[in-house]
Parts: sequence; C-alpha cells; structure tokens
Amino acid sequence: MTTVIAGRRLRLTTGGLFVAGALAFGAAATVLSSTFDWPNILREPADVVLPSFVAGGTSLVWTWFATAWTYAILVVPILLLPAVLGRRSDPVLRVATYVGATSVVLALIGFLRWVFVVPPLADAYVAGDATTKSAVDAAWTAQHQFGGALLGEHLGQLLAIGWSVTLSVIILHSLVLPRWLGIAGLAVSALYLTNQGDILATAVPGFPVWDLGGFIGSTGWGLWVAALGVVLLLRPIRASAPALETGMPVGSATLPTPRPPAPADVRSSTR
Repeated sequence: MTTVIAGRRLRLTTGGLFVAGALAFGAAATVLSSTFDWPNILREPADVVLPSFVAGGTSLVWTWFATAWTYAILVVPILLLPAVLGRRSDPVLRVATYVGATSVVLALIGFLRWVFVVPPLADAYVAGDATTKSAVDAAWTAQHQFGGALLGEHLGQLLAIGWSVTLSVIILHSLVLPRWLGIAGLAVSALYLTNQGDILATAVPGFPVWDLGGFIGSTGWGLWVAALGVVLLLRPIRASAPALETGMPVGSATLPTPRPPAPADVRSSTR
C-alpha cells in the first residue's frame, strides 16, 4: 500500500509540475511579449534593443527574471518522469532525460542574461558618447550571439526537441502513455525545429527562415508539455516492458512476493 501511495504522489507531483511550469512560463512570456515585443526584438540591433530595455525599467528586468525561473520549473518533472513511467533502467530515456534537463539549463542561461548582463550594457549605451556606444554595441552583439543565439536558442531548443522526440518514440513503442500524445509530440517537435532557420540566419545571412516557425513551434511544444502533465494527473501509468521485467512498481503495481523454499523434510520425502 505504501508503494502504491508513493507512486501516485510521484505521478501527481510530476504531472502538476509539467502543467504549472508550462502555464507559468506561458503567462510570463505573454507579459514579456506585450511589454518588450519579445521575441521579435531579439533580431533588432543594439540601438533599438538597449534603449527599449532601459525604457522598460526595473519591471522589465523582473519580467525577464520571472520568465527564466518559470521555465526552469520544467527541469524537475523532466528528471522525475523516468521513475513515474517505471523506466528508470531504460538507457535511452536516461540519456534523453539528461538532454532535456540540460536544455532547460541552457535556456535559463539565455534568459538570465537579461537580468545580470544586459542592464549595465543598456545603461552604458544610453548614457555614453559615440565611442562608448560603439564599444557597447560590440559587447552586446558578442554576448547576444553567444549566450542567446548559441546557448539559449540553438542548443537549448535542439536539446529540448531531442528530449520530446525521444519521449514520443518511447510512448509510441511502449504505449506507456496514450498513443496520441506520442504522435502530437513528434508533430510539435518538427514544427519547433523550423525555428532553427531564424536562429541560423543570425550567423548565415540568407539562410531560409519561416517567420511563423518560432511562434507556432514554441507554442505547440509548450501546449504539448502541458498536455503531458494533464495526462499524468488524470490517468494511471500503463505498465511497460522494462518495468515488468525488473519488477519495478508502475502505477499500482507491486513487487512480486518470492515463494519460500520447501522444508528439508518435505524435499527428502519426495526423493
């Protein structure tokens, strides 16, 4: 009974964190979009971004802070999910879990630049003379391409897509979760991948870009994460092959009770 209760609590906690993380990040990102024209402003030059950032004041910095840490919530359910699915011994899911957790950390770095790195650059740019503005412009571009385009967007998004694709394939193969969730995961991951064109275009001029790829892909991926959480909240996990083979508890399953050996006198009487 204790194992059943603990498994149910873990499932509900993981599902709740997926839903909470997706919805909280969505809310913070919506505020950021309405007050700072994010993510469109990411492709603007320093003479547009930095004055706009200063004009946003302290509230804009706190909005970036909230956006960063609401997204960071996802690292916890990503790490808990293999145990919830009863597949802690699955090497593929184990690697995918580390990949997914790393993607969240990289995105967190990209977001928190706007809290710790951008403010002094923006202040120096707005208050500086032409020479200062030129120097800050170069510093801004370097950190923006490295911390934003490379770490947060390119690597962060690719690793997140790798996690969702792997999890979706596992779902379709094992049916540990509903089949539609696996199909939807592959579809939104493919859409999210199209946003890489916009990111690569910052380094490779003329690279093909689908303007709606970022919005549709990221929104669809976020909704899929929320749907994953809802599924975990509403239905028990179906036992998968690895869990059954290793005797691990899945949902309401319990460890098999071993049969005691036959007494010595009984064995001798049968000879």
